[in-house]
This record gives sequence, C-alpha cells and structure tokens, in this order.
Amino acid sequence: MTDLIAKAAIDQRMAAIITPVIEDMGYELVRVRLMGGKTNTLQIMADKPDGGIEVDDCARISTAVSAVLDVEDPLEEAYTLEVSSPGIDRPLTRLKDFEAWAGYEAKLETTELIDGRRRFKGLLAGVEDGEVLVEIADQGEPVTIGLEFDWLSDAKLVLTDELIAEMLRARKASGAIDESQFDEIQTEDMGDTDETDAPQTAPQKED
Repeated sequence: MTDLIAKAAIDQRMAAIITPVIEDMGYELVRVRLMGGKTNTLQIMADKPDGGIEVDDCARISTAVSAVLDVEDPLEEAYTLEVSSPGIDRPLTRLKDFEAWAGYEAKLETTELIDGRRRFKGLLAGVEDGEVLVEIADQGEPVTIGLEFDWLSDAKLVLTDELIAEMLRARKASGAIDESQFDEIQTEDMGDTDETDAPQTAPQKED
C-alpha cells in the first residue's frame, strides 16, 4: 500500500521514530517530509483523532519530538523542526481521511496514467473495498469513479466556502473560536499556498 504520510525512505525512517511519540501523547501523524534547502527542514503535520489541534498542541509535540530526535540522532546535517496542523485545505494521507471528508471537493494525483490522466478533481464520495470514490465531471455529467488507494501519489482538500464553513463550525463547537471576537471573516485566494498552519519551529543539530 502506498504511504502518503511518508513517501521517501528518509521520511519513512523519521515516521517510525516520531509516530510512537506523538501517539503516546494522544495525537496522530498526518504527514512527515524532510525538505531540502540552505538548511533542511523536517516538517511534521499532526492532528488529534477527532481534529482540532491547536498551536499549544504543536508546541508540545515539537518539544517531545525534539527530545527523541536528539537521542536517536537520525540526521547527520543540521535541520529545523517544524510542527503544524493540517490546515483547512489539508492533505489526505490515510484511507480514513477520504471517508471522513466525503462530500467535500478534493484534488487527487496518481502515480500512473488512469484513462489517460493523472490528475482528478471532484467531490469525495467515501471509500469502498480499498478504493477512494470521487465524483467527477465527465462531458458535463457527474460520474463516480473508484481509485485504488495504492495508485495515489498526492491528495488534498480544495479550499471552498463549504469547507471553510465546516471548519469554523467545528472549531466553534469545540470552543476554539469565540465569534464575539470577530466582526467579519474574509478569505482571499492566494493561489496554491502551503497547507501548513501556525508552525512551531525549533532549530536542531546546530553544532
């Protein structure tokens, strides 16, 4: 089965170290990526099983993971640790994500061509027998197709008004948002931006 949580071998190695730590704290690993650059960045995306991770949660995860990585020392070069929530237009990395977000629009990419295409965009329609169901437009008509989870190389929710409204409703229900503090909430399309939200960063291995 393809692993959208950790793609590269080094990401999988990091996930093996990180997962037990954050699960013991009551969180779930959504995605881990080691990103190159002038200084490497280890990006960890985590969430609560029922959603609603906050900045304080990210800080606690960062502290705990930093301590374990200092001991395990899996990376030779200096790097920065970045822990964040999945954000609104979150990546879909586990089969259960496609079930949980049924009814919302998503973009999906496959490793190989499927009927001449690798990119699909449509409404998620749940999961059936290990396949991700998605309703797409075929010559103007809605058609539901099934994509094997193993075929997927990338998947994420599309930022829509419906998705934003649902996220605000959920955060209000959990007490994370006090509407009395806001006169109006505005959104602006800034293109395909990074989905990370309020990252907590901590420099590592600055020897």
